[in-house]
Amino acid sequence: MANPAVLPTEKLKQVASANEPLTFRQPPHNLEAEQALLGAILVNNEALDRVSGFLSPDHFFDPLHARIYETLGTLIHAGKTATPITVKTFFENVEPIDANMTVPQYLGRLAANATTIINAAEYGRTIYDLATRRALIIIGEDMVNTAYDSAVDHQPRAQIEEAEGRLYSLAEQNKYGKGFETFKQALTTAIEMANSAFQRAGHLSGASTGLADLDNKLGGLQRSDLIILAGRPSMGKTALATNIAYNVAKAYRGERQADGAMNTVDGGIVGFFSLEMSSEQLATRILAEQAEVSSEKIRRGMIDEAEFRKLSEVAAEMSRIPLFIDQTGGITIAQLSARARKLKRQHGLDLLVVDYLQLLAGSKARSDNRVQEITEITTGLKALAKELAVPIIALSQLSRQVEQREDKRPQLSDLRESGSIEQDADVVMFVFREEYYVERTKPAEGTPEFADWMAKMSQVSGKAEVIIGKQRHGPVGTVELSFEGQFTRFGNLARDYMLPDR
Repeated sequence: MANPAVLPTEKLKQVASANEPLTFRQPPHNLEAEQALLGAILVNNEALDRVSGFLSPDHFFDPLHARIYETLGTLIHAGKTATPITVKTFFENVEPIDANMTVPQYLGRLAANATTIINAAEYGRTIYDLATRRALIIIGEDMVNTAYDSAVDHQPRAQIEEAEGRLYSLAEQNKYGKGFETFKQALTTAIEMANSAFQRAGHLSGASTGLADLDNKLGGLQRSDLIILAGRPSMGKTALATNIAYNVAKAYRGERQADGAMNTVDGGIVGFFSLEMSSEQLATRILAEQAEVSSEKIRRGMIDEAEFRKLSEVAAEMSRIPLFIDQTGGITIAQLSARARKLKRQHGLDLLVVDYLQLLAGSKARSDNRVQEITEITTGLKALAKELAVPIIALSQLSRQVEQREDKRPQLSDLRESGSIEQDADVVMFVFREEYYVERTKPAEGTPEFADWMAKMSQVSGKAEVIIGKQRHGPVGTVELSFEGQFTRFGNLARDYMLPDR
């Protein structure tokens, strides 16, 4: 009598396991392509030049093939000729492949069976693609195993960020960091950059900030640069950052390339991490700036029908610009990096703004050593700028020692909490408005001091300074801008010689 405890499906499994050999899935690979490529290189060493730019020994599935490829590369790059005869000395003491074939004999067979180097690049690409699939399998298996075996206090979010970072690195590993290039290639890139600058509005090598005098000093916002924008509270750091972000996004113009990807011709796609303000508050600021309606009136609902109509028209126009806002507060540098990579992958990215630096957290649990944490954050931001090949504008607070000086213009030594901010940054800019300080020294009306105060206020009213304290690739100095406080808007300052004759 059959055991009733065993289900029919279990009985079928038992029979299958008894009668059929176990089969296992093998990782994707193509030994024939590996053999064909190695044979082509042995016959004509120039075949290595067609694949060495993207193919490494780690991409080979067979360990022996990986070792042969590495040996061939070492010999050829040393200026020697690699043939079965010259290579066999490196493999004479290696264990035979089987009872009938040694490795030197295998090298001779690879060369004998080689046909042509015409398809060498295709063989190399096949090997590379299959290696990428195997890497995906490893990442997937690690995700499953970690999810099963992780400790109770290990946050799932941390695993998601780690997996996303590994996937992005895998996707981007052949897009940058290509090693040495010829001077001819570098010259071609330089000419292309000059041509792009010529075609771009303002003839800038980087993205225009929309502020002409600032662009003249910086040459635009350069790719891979970490730009620190610092200032004391109420100086207008966020206002200037939103002005620049909106100007870049508004000027965006792209063209579709032959491979279907979009190439930015002017302006750019902007990502804005607003760690302090909500996305609604940020949008209100930009709306007030563009519609020339006081943000206070918008918040309080103190607008008339004409102003509301103007707000609606401006909002409709603004909704079409490629400006993306993340309002999550207290995120880590790892989370910010993962979200920036995702934005670039899904929508593209040409400028990243972080408001502001001190509200970011390090990847580790918060410790008492805030200086080390800021160092980790600035180093991570600089690495992210290079990885994504976009400029990153990071806002930063200044220490209170500015307030103790008679001249309250900021200096590099005023950067708060860490010297790494100055060290890692390519550009350090300070926002300074003397009007803010003069306004708070108002004397009593009717006194002699009041007349002097009025004269001083007329000189500084509506003006702001952007002090460039550091710039790796250009001059330092001060740029004067106009500032309209009611609209939180910076603009180009009209010079006396620009004013119309009376």
